[in-house]
Amino acid sequence: MTANAKGAGPLSRLYSAFGISGPVALLLLAAALGVPWLPGEFWTHVGTEVLILGLFAMSFNLLYGYMGQISFGHAAFFGVGAYATAMLFTALKPADGQIGVADFLLSLLVGPPVAALAALVVGFFCVRLTGIYFAILTLAFGELLFYIVFSWYSFTKGDDGIQGLLPPPFFQDSTNFYFFTLAIVVTSAALMWRITESPFGYALRTLRDNQRRAAFLGTNVRVHMLANFVIAGAFAGVAGALWGPFSRSVNPGLLGWGESGIAVFMTLIGGGGSFIGPMFGSVIYTMLQAVVKMYTVYWPLTIGTIILLIVLFAPGGVLGLIDQRIRGARSAERAGREEDETAAAAAERRP
Repeated sequence: MTANAKGAGPLSRLYSAFGISGPVALLLLAAALGVPWLPGEFWTHVGTEVLILGLFAMSFNLLYGYMGQISFGHAAFFGVGAYATAMLFTALKPADGQIGVADFLLSLLVGPPVAALAALVVGFFCVRLTGIYFAILTLAFGELLFYIVFSWYSFTKGDDGIQGLLPPPFFQDSTNFYFFTLAIVVTSAALMWRITESPFGYALRTLRDNQRRAAFLGTNVRVHMLANFVIAGAFAGVAGALWGPFSRSVNPGLLGWGESGIAVFMTLIGGGGSFIGPMFGSVIYTMLQAVVKMYTVYWPLTIGTIILLIVLFAPGGVLGLIDQRIRGARSAERAGREEDETAAAAAERRP
């Protein structure tokens, strides 16, 4: 470790070790731990929404940021996870009573594997294509699943959705449910980080940059893409499983293209080039939505304008722009230091 690194602060050392995601993740976690102490339950509710949608966006970024493919149907797995949890929740809940903690946790566990199974079926067809064809095919499958859920009233309750997903009394407290959600999201994020930093994750980056080169190096492109598609679907299912008890209901809109667009927006806002970017984008998007709604009914127009400005002036997302500035400052500092060292060495050689 250099003298400069030893003298650096903890955030600077985190940046050196993990890039922009390191210090931002630490700051977000510190902020998240303080949310329940803000006055009123409003911000705790918003914070829970930030966490769930942030996890959903991070699962999308496994496809976009690490595999180089954009999915317009990713919400299908968010919705499948939500419905799987809601259906088991309803089946286990006594007709005139309160669901128990064990049954509640069991209903949450069913969402991710069912979403992963749906992703396996959809991904089997989608990974045969790339680029715009991949995006359109995911959109088509997403709308197909949306139509099934919307139309199959006897099974899914159609456009009425499934209501009354009231968790056990302990989790009805907004602070308790918030910390429960935070624990699941942090654990899920840690698992995703481990996956992206594994040999599998580096293979994904290789095929993202050049599929022919990846195949030449021995990577089974379709198998890796399908595996990543299933993993992304499973984590979207985790987010969906949490959404039902949080909102107390699920509806077909959770599978629609509009919900997929939210994941895309959050990733573009925060930056798909960094691991933590989608979560940062969720903070910006969700808080903007919560605040702007208080002052105008035209909040979609306002948020759309802000997103447009971010995409135009920070195409790598907010974190991408910050990272670019930090790298530029570090390069300038390094160049200045080298210039000073060269001048000092030249001065020492003079008679």
